[in-house]
Amino acid sequence: MGSCQLPEGTPNRNGDECDVVMNLSASQRCEFVKNTPDCASDEGFIKYPVVTFCLFPPNLLPLAITLYVLWLFVLFLVLGLIASDFFCPNLSAISSTLRLTHNVAGVTFLALGNGAPDVFSAMAAFSHPQTAGLAIGALFGAGIFVTTVVAGSIALVKPFTVASRPFLRDVIFYMAAVFWTFIILYKGHISMGEAMGYLGLYIAYVLTVIVSAYIYNRQKHQLNGSAQTSGREQGEILPSDSYREIQSASMQAHDDGEYEPLLPYTQSTAQVFLNAINPVDSRTWRRQHWSAKVLKVIKVPVEVLLLLTVPVVDADKEDHNWKRPLNCLHIITGPLVCVLSFQSGKYGLLLIEGEVPVWVLILCIGVFLSGIVFFTTTNERPPRYHFV
Repeated sequence: MGSCQLPEGTPNRNGDECDVVMNLSASQRCEFVKNTPDCASDEGFIKYPVVTFCLFPPNLLPLAITLYVLWLFVLFLVLGLIASDFFCPNLSAISSTLRLTHNVAGVTFLALGNGAPDVFSAMAAFSHPQTAGLAIGALFGAGIFVTTVVAGSIALVKPFTVASRPFLRDVIFYMAAVFWTFIILYKGHISMGEAMGYLGLYIAYVLTVIVSAYIYNRQKHQLNGSAQTSGREQGEILPSDSYREIQSASMQAHDDGEYEPLLPYTQSTAQVFLNAINPVDSRTWRRQHWSAKVLKVIKVPVEVLLLLTVPVVDADKEDHNWKRPLNCLHIITGPLVCVLSFQSGKYGLLLIEGEVPVWVLILCIGVFLSGIVFFTTTNERPPRYHFV
């Protein structure tokens, strides 16, 4: 089979794949990507083929590729920002509210949030015959990437010690899933029972984690109880290490207190809002290296946008990160972002009875609920339903 060449004047065949565009002349590429269904994608706001071949001249194609590489770097920064400052605190709050251990939360909520993009991308890949073969490779490629590049990078940046038994448990289940997939690929077909077996394997994994966490906590409480009992029997006092921890904690509290005002100070609603959407801490900024400052400047616009749209409940803070004006704004902006992001805003622009767009209805409901919350709460104390 030779290379696929299109006849002159027909750069818009429905059966063509998008990668054929590089076999065309430079003058035909723009019309080809506009008229070829395989080049169209409803899963994003940026139409990369159209931008590449219609906005950039052919001689600036290397520039377009360079800009895409830089854009990919920015997207990775944004992904890390979302995970560290927005996803993980909310996950911790959900776990503490439901009284889940970190292991259980990691294999349920964290796994769901981490695997949701892979689920939707695999479904999109299987929906097209020419991309169905990429689905399995993409899933296992993502798994290998996480277990090699991500784990290795974290070990270089922040060395840590892995718990032996939980790590061995995770590796066994992972190897079982990989071996099961190898058998199915070797046979060339999968039955309904085997497909349900994947879900059963995950349920068994979650139950194993829950039982392991229960046994570990029970043994820990028994050991602590026996140690305290023996200490009371022998009349022991606090060890020197405990004394040092208490002393360091008191010193830290004293250091933190030097920034607190001597007289009670009540911020206005506008000041609370401006401080809540300010992602730059002046004290931390002065101590940072210039490279960290550059990365912070790149992340600031996205961080402000996320602060305006994503509510964060921090269980480690006394007020659980309650910011009354900002949280009331989240009731409006959060649902709007969801409805305008799903399917690239397609459903948010649908008309109800042919007249009112869906996003207008969401906006009206959000404004109504936000007004109720604003006038029934105060800036100083979070409401009882803040955990919702």
